[in-house]
Amino acid sequence: MVKVLTTSPGFGKHGRVPDRIAEMGWDLVRCDDTSKPDGGVSDQIADADILVVGLVPATAETLVGANNLKAVIKHGVGVDNIDIPACSAAGLPVCNTPAANANAVAELAMGLLYAMARFIPQGHVCVTSGKWERRVGTELSDKVLGIVGLGNIGKKLAKHAIGVGLKVVATDPFADMAFAEENGIEILPLEDLLGKADYVSLHIFGGKDNAALINRDTIAKMKPGAKLINLARGEVVDLDAIAEALESGQLGGVAIDAYVTEPPAIEHPVFSHPNAIFTPHSGADTKEAVENVGLMVVEDIATILEGGIPKRCLNAAELKK
Repeated sequence: MVKVLTTSPGFGKHGRVPDRIAEMGWDLVRCDDTSKPDGGVSDQIADADILVVGLVPATAETLVGANNLKAVIKHGVGVDNIDIPACSAAGLPVCNTPAANANAVAELAMGLLYAMARFIPQGHVCVTSGKWERRVGTELSDKVLGIVGLGNIGKKLAKHAIGVGLKVVATDPFADMAFAEENGIEILPLEDLLGKADYVSLHIFGGKDNAALINRDTIAKMKPGAKLINLARGEVVDLDAIAEALESGQLGGVAIDAYVTEPPAIEHPVFSHPNAIFTPHSGADTKEAVENVGLMVVEDIATILEGGIPKRCLNAAELKK
């Protein structure tokens, strides 16, 4: 029987995915032991055929003793927690599921834009705590949204934002210029975007190249009172700098969905600021998105077990060397 390990809490649970796995006859083993750094992968990897990765890193150490492993597949998009060179050296295809959850993340970003503009979470707490303090917010129409990373998610967000009257600017070294021109999106250097945007939404990969991209220096370049959304990776922002900027008023609000350590240590001062909103890394958590991602993973597993290389393989060129 094919043994599929997963560290993703959502894989194989939603929509048509459980039935597809059952039809295939695979043994799905969840490695979700929170008392172990790898969730228990090391206890199961020796006879596993496939590793489906969630947020637990898949490193060179993970692959030690993985004698039957045939592929490493991300249940999602970002692969910054997968050691792709190590997988390539072991002859293992690495795949992900691009665009499957893009709309879900973009819709959450829109929700957070409205939540910050109209102080929706604060209003809820006000009423449920027996108070009656009305806060005057702002309308999104005619404000400027700066999208950092105009990939699948960034494009979806841009379309939603334009539809409600936001003006969109973006920064991306590999921007789809045809898309930008078609939708009236100005492509700017990061520094210029920060100085122009009323709202900045981050949709970039994590890793060392983008670590602390939003820091004291970059926040100082933002419009006073601008608001920030991080639906990317926790390491992309410096929480100390964000807490300081919220306190000084340089940042008018922040909404964060991803953290360096999950769950985060809420003793940090940013978590007690009244203009900060937090969600539990739930950007992709819609029934539609989780089903789409799962079905793509199942499709790629089937292809690999049949001896093929999925079209979404990220290291196909390395495997051919």
